[in-house]
Amino acid sequence: MDHQIKSLAINKSKDAMGHLLWDYYNKREAIEIVERDDGYVDVGKIGPAIYFAEFKDWPSFEKEGMKYVRGRILDIGCGAGRVGLHLQRKGHDVLGIDNSPLAVTVCRKRGLRQVRFMPVTKLSSQIGFFDTLIMYGNNFGLMGSFKRAKWLLKRFYHLTSDQGRIIAQSVDPYKTDKKAHRKYHALNRKRGRMGGQIRIRIRHSDVIGRWFDYLLVSRKEMMKIVENSGWGISRFIDSDGAFYIAIIDKVAE
Repeated sequence: MDHQIKSLAINKSKDAMGHLLWDYYNKREAIEIVERDDGYVDVGKIGPAIYFAEFKDWPSFEKEGMKYVRGRILDIGCGAGRVGLHLQRKGHDVLGIDNSPLAVTVCRKRGLRQVRFMPVTKLSSQIGFFDTLIMYGNNFGLMGSFKRAKWLLKRFYHLTSDQGRIIAQSVDPYKTDKKAHRKYHALNRKRGRMGGQIRIRIRHSDVIGRWFDYLLVSRKEMMKIVENSGWGISRFIDSDGAFYIAIIDKVAE
């Protein structure tokens, strides 16, 4: 128990995303800064408001993706709870998980009834079984790498029902005209990584988060990852830009 408390305290001290969401929730200044391991820095233009957006304000492709939700739901990387709260209001049984302790606190404050502090890598059937796993907010990125994605898909297989489904959002990293991004893709390939396997950390105010890998993939790359995993992509839902959603269903063995 002491180890768990200590671990949670360390996570809170590095929880830049959580502090961002907490400050925004409490109507304080909240600016999201994303730092990449090649020195590239991006300041969020929309800001944390997107993590709190009501369904009516979601982009049309995200609204479309909600039509494929069924049964008991696991919201992976639930953030401030926008997806979980929407589905909860619709009468669904929803559990949200996030590796940010303060994000979990924000979700509870906002009324999400079931939410846990839990990294995606710790998921197991011990938390129950689900019909739909949701990875919105580009959270297919939590797969981290090609190898870890294959491993996680196996885990997802064993905590879902026979009609298991993953609704995953990603962004095609190659649909860009920024020279810095194209240069980074080339650097990644040189290092033996996927082009869109970015290594980033979040900064907010005086809080600096831990470095982590976040996987951005093209549709073709996602199909390669899902291949022979017990899952199959049923359809893609496109946006007006590089963002998209994949409906990924269990396939008969």
